[in-house]
Amino acid sequence: MSQKTVNDVQIAYIGGGSQGWAWGLMSDLAMEKQISGKVKLYDIHYDAAYQNEVIGNQLNERSDVVGKWRYEAVRKLEDALEGANFVIISILPGTFEEMKSDVHLPEKYGIYQSVGDTVGPGGLIRALRTIPLFVKIAEHIQKYAPKSWVINYTNPMSLCTRALYHTFPEIKAIGCCHEVFGTQKLLAQMVELLCGIEKVSREEIEVNVLGINHFTWIDQASYTGKDLLPLYREFVDKYYETGYEGSEEGHWMNNHFASAERVKFDLFKRFKVIAAAGDRHLAEFMPNTWYLENPQKVKEWKFGLTPVQWRIENKKRLVEKGYRLSKGEESFQIDPTGEEGVEIIKSLLGLRKMISNVNIPNTGQMKDVPLDSIVETNAIVSYNSVRPVLAGKLPAPVHKMIIEHIYNQETILQAALTKDKEIALQAFLQDPLVSSNSPEQNAELFEEMLSHTKNYLEGWNIHQKVN
Repeated sequence: MSQKTVNDVQIAYIGGGSQGWAWGLMSDLAMEKQISGKVKLYDIHYDAAYQNEVIGNQLNERSDVVGKWRYEAVRKLEDALEGANFVIISILPGTFEEMKSDVHLPEKYGIYQSVGDTVGPGGLIRALRTIPLFVKIAEHIQKYAPKSWVINYTNPMSLCTRALYHTFPEIKAIGCCHEVFGTQKLLAQMVELLCGIEKVSREEIEVNVLGINHFTWIDQASYTGKDLLPLYREFVDKYYETGYEGSEEGHWMNNHFASAERVKFDLFKRFKVIAAAGDRHLAEFMPNTWYLENPQKVKEWKFGLTPVQWRIENKKRLVEKGYRLSKGEESFQIDPTGEEGVEIIKSLLGLRKMISNVNIPNTGQMKDVPLDSIVETNAIVSYNSVRPVLAGKLPAPVHKMIIEHIYNQETILQAALTKDKEIALQAFLQDPLVSSNSPEQNAELFEEMLSHTKNYLEGWNIHQKVN
């Protein structure tokens, strides 16, 4: 019996000049037999989008490509959106030069950040740049593609998704993040190691997900009906001091994005639920004295401070690679990314049904959390539907931390929408990563960071001091 197919899918890709997420989507689509159609690539850098058009269309000539897609670079956002069934957003708000300030300027004040794109000083300043862009995107979707499904990959995930719904309440948008997948993989490795079972896949690990993006938790986990919480307790006790390294390639000293899971293990010992994001993200939601007090302490917890200079140099390498790919001087590598964007599209088209973690407004799936705030829980994805699964409530200490971050995110949203420095400073002062500094020091840092991103803060009174 042949599989059902859908052959006229229209995807608008905002950030279509990407050398990361866009190439990943091309790879996943190239391996997918059930759907085909057209991808319109929009980017503020048209030449980068056009280069991806060339790379994407070259794939159709290959015998190992089963998913046939036409790629077209467009100069206007509305041209990308018209006729779209799906909208994918993966953009960099500003440049890596602004991100360098976001991440490294606070180090002058003794504040260290391992990522700097979600919370902390860097996450807040990045959000002030990003929210106006997402307001514009939501307005255009409302006008040109109001019935489309929107999949966002951009950080800060919660605030980006919140801005979409604030601007266009009827939007059908979800935020997708792979951090929980990493924890499922860790649990699969745990089952292999402690139970002697081979080839356990992360998809076989069933979890109940609660929290907000990058501060996500699991209070139930099972494998073929076996409760994994007692086993995880044993696993944590075994590797708490040394950390757990899955492979040499994934060793935290060899990979800017890896860790030895010690932060994750410590949080489990403290709160008795599984922290379900990478250590680099989890550490930034806690007071800086816990894990990010200084570089030496970071090394003791066995994760890294990802330098933005590495991102800048990697970008140069990817630009050069893009040139070679477009000229046919290098072959495009087709590998599964492990992301679920294509599977979500298939589910929304009615070709399958799936349960996975998504970022959507709270309609009651998380108990005692403000309605409409963006939470990360499981949802059932099926034909034209994303229905949240009732997730429950986390233990009181974790719940309290999540609520505080949710309210701070709402304050940041209001600051960005009203271009109000005083409100933004209030949010800045409430973030746990700045808690060991005085309000005066933090206000000084805030002013300095704003000045480094002023080109993206149109309409703000940057030079007006606030107390």
